[in-house]
Amino acid sequence: MTIRRTSYILGLILALAVMLPVLHADEINQATKVTFSQPVEIPGKTLPAGTYWLDRGTAADAVIVRVFNADRSRLIATLLTISREKKDVAAHSTFILADQGAGKPQALVAWFYPGNSIGHEFLYAKPERQELARDNKETVVAGD
Repeated sequence: MTIRRTSYILGLILALAVMLPVLHADEINQATKVTFSQPVEIPGKTLPAGTYWLDRGTAADAVIVRVFNADRSRLIATLLTISREKKDVAAHSTFILADQGAGKPQALVAWFYPGNSIGHEFLYAKPERQELARDNKETVVAGD
């Protein structure tokens, strides 16, 4: 009985030890799964409706945001960002989208990881950036 209990406890400890680096990694790289119900523009391309992963790589790559497909098997884009601050802090991921008018997809302007007031503003080319500055913005808080 004691050997069985000891084995069980060691198994739990080992399982936690294996899971902790994964949980911690998501906090560091801010890995976020998001599903868009319609196409969304990012700098340089338009993402079709679907599920994607966003992350910032490592802490050293704070200005880089990577976009992956749903199962993280393919890198779709590597995007430059600058820091953007907002007053309120949400418990879920927050996305700021620009409405570009009829016939054009909304543009992803910024992304905030849950619990953070500092987020990532995506860097578009100058003509697009000026146009997006004039567009109406919509803030979407996503999560369970």
